Amino acid sequence: MNETMQLSLLRERFYRREHRSVPAAREFVRGAVTDWGFGARLDDVLLCVSELATNALVHGVPPGRGYRVRLLLGEGGVSLRVEVHDSGGGKPGVQEPDGESGRGLLLVAAVADRWGVGERNPGKVVWCEFG
Repeated sequence: MNETMQLSLLRERFYRREHRSVPAAREFVRGAVTDWGFGARLDDVLLCVSELATNALVHGVPPGRGYRVRLLLGEGGVSLRVEVHDSGGGKPGVQEPDGESGRGLLLVAAVADRWGVGERNPGKVVWCEFG
């Protein structure tokens, strides 16, 4: 596979720590998923992007920093991986909802085929995958 082709399978964008970054991340992902023809799961993907970006914004991004959304289309276009990279500490997990909050990773776990948390220095990567 040549380098140009490989680059088309990866898209990423950096977002500042501001509330308007979540809808911007959704639109970025909508465009990439549509370009790649992975639209059958678009609503599920956008829900997960909203939840992961919101979690990064609220819990994972210290003041003055931001987060990165990375999309990877699997070989043959049969899978999609969404990653949200932030520089905050902690290891997120599914928790019992508390009033109006605490449902983000519960929703991700319900609609994505797989999800998890990885390390980076500094911070973490929260990811989900769709087949």
